[in-house]
Amino acid sequence: MKIKMYLLLVMLSTLASAQIKGNAPTISRQNVMSSTYLANPQSYGNAITNFRQQPLVPNANITIDVKALNNVVADAYTAVFNMVQIGETSEQTNNLMTERVNKVKIELMAHGINDNDIVIDVISFVPAYETVVENKLFSKKYNEVPVGFELQQNIHVKFTKVNQFEKILSACANNEIYNLVKVDYFINDIKAVYTTLRMEILKALQEKQQFYKDMGFDLSLYKPMIADTKYCYFPKEFYKNYQAFNCISLEAIKKSKGVLTAKEQTAYYYEPLSFKEYDVVLNPAIVEPVIQVGMEIKLQYIEKQKSEQPKEKEVIKNRFFMVSDEGNINITELKLEQ
Repeated sequence: MKIKMYLLLVMLSTLASAQIKGNAPTISRQNVMSSTYLANPQSYGNAITNFRQQPLVPNANITIDVKALNNVVADAYTAVFNMVQIGETSEQTNNLMTERVNKVKIELMAHGINDNDIVIDVISFVPAYETVVENKLFSKKYNEVPVGFELQQNIHVKFTKVNQFEKILSACANNEIYNLVKVDYFINDIKAVYTTLRMEILKALQEKQQFYKDMGFDLSLYKPMIADTKYCYFPKEFYKNYQAFNCISLEAIKKSKGVLTAKEQTAYYYEPLSFKEYDVVLNPAIVEPVIQVGMEIKLQYIEKQKSEQPKEKEVIKNRFFMVSDEGNINITELKLEQ
């Protein structure tokens, strides 16, 4: 009886395990459908097998490469907003725009932004036309007549702290300015950033060279070749978008009948460069969008031909010639004490 119960429990455990493994891939790990790519694995059951991107293949040549990345927090930012103002006359249009801009400046200065950091860029100032239909006895004429003016400007606001951006948005929204064009990021001393990266790359390169020497490779018997590059990426280049798999409608709660279609909202998020392939990463913990500055260097050592390898120097010991009174010459080597 005990043996039968034991076999029954083993069979039930096996079936339960198979059921769990069979259902695991259907458990969704994310609720997004990206238009660019899926950031996370789709299910818990999918095993990641390709840890290495390429298999290791022994080679007669030696390749040493170093990749360094620096996540630099910007020293200054510039937000650009677009404004459009219309009016019946050019004077009225210009006065209305000036009034809005002055209100924005007053509110921004109250939040600690200097007047010199607010710049107005005039884009266009053109008359607006409407088509008027003129009916005649045997024909119709469509004439364009001026009905007003349209003034378009961009307002550039420079700030140095990220938390100031929320106050800038609020000041613009209070004056009916909603069109945020872009936000630019700036580094005051980019040369110092590259200098730091070169020093870090040199340290990592020397460590790798020493590693090969410790394994018995004489790099002086190889002819070196070099290639290097550098790059700088800004946050606006790394914003991705996605749409949720499931959408909800709050109006469906209030109605007992009928079908309501929920709008699929497109969301955006910041996806910086992953540092999994880098040897050196400065400021790896990213809290806010940063400027990513990178440098890469690759050294390839090609084994020299025998004719190119340095020849061993032949050491010739000093010889002394002794001439006797009879004229005989004796060649001998004298050991001199050092």
